[in-house]
Amino acid sequence: MVIGELPALPHLPELPDRGAGADMIGRTAALLVELALELVPSGYRVTSRAGADHRRGVTLLRADLDALEEAVDSAGAHPEAIKLQAAGPWTLAAAVELHSGHKVLTDPGALREFAASLAEGLREHAREVSRRLGAPAVVQLDEPGLPAVLAGSVPTASGFGTVPAVPESAALELLHSVLEALPVPRIVHCCAPRPPVALLRRAGADAVALDAELLAGAPRATLDALGEAWDSGASVLLGLVPTVPPPAGKPLTLAALAQPALDLVERLGLDRAVLAERCLPTPSCGLAGATPGWARRALTLARELGQAFLDPPASWSP
Repeated sequence: MVIGELPALPHLPELPDRGAGADMIGRTAALLVELALELVPSGYRVTSRAGADHRRGVTLLRADLDALEEAVDSAGAHPEAIKLQAAGPWTLAAAVELHSGHKVLTDPGALREFAASLAEGLREHAREVSRRLGAPAVVQLDEPGLPAVLAGSVPTASGFGTVPAVPESAALELLHSVLEALPVPRIVHCCAPRPPVALLRRAGADAVALDAELLAGAPRATLDALGEAWDSGASVLLGLVPTVPPPAGKPLTLAALAQPALDLVERLGLDRAVLAERCLPTPSCGLAGATPGWARRALTLARELGQAFLDPPASWSP
């Protein structure tokens, strides 16, 4: 489905409903070098050696890469790039516990160790994918947990408190340490309210992936940072296609899907040409909750919307 609908830029899909090891954190754990996680009642926890859950994640990742390679070969496709994705260092650190039960987030030494392990694992993963599929790999770090890390709203192990906020300078430094190990261009995705766009850019993100619906209520500072990113030549992957079918009666035309993007560039005072030059329409977030039929439709709509940005219909004229 991915190769058929997105032949120029396919991605290695995540299918989290398969269970332990297939979700975002378990999938990322499979990429870590010399670190292992296990699944306990409270979530993922560091362990001294890889157990069944960790090994299952590794097996699923290898099988998925085999399936993607087979799909590319059988379709005779020649993608321009292959997109990969994994949890970023802050989302990973906020989700994983140490042996003590405290979050990795609370231990500066563990933070650095996890970031270094993730960077090395992603670098090797990108090299393998590029070698096997004959196309450059583009890596996306998913950081939905970063705003909570910066705000100090990540729950403690007991659930009765929160982990202290991480200073922006520390968040930037750690994220940069992972991004600088990755091939260019590097994407950071944050489908949370008030995404820290300026921080992501300063950390080294060449492109940011955001949810257009959440930007509708974003503060002016967030929008200004987005406008500055576009002005500086950065690309924006903009979530415009719903992840599940819209309610009956709600229009699902390309014009309706494009309207939040058109409103956004108008609000920022930018020319609409920026959408053709530096905007890639995407589903608003992951398609894990979609039916196979809607997943296919959403990918098709994203591709068609991108084409419409390149060649806008006359009806879109301001």
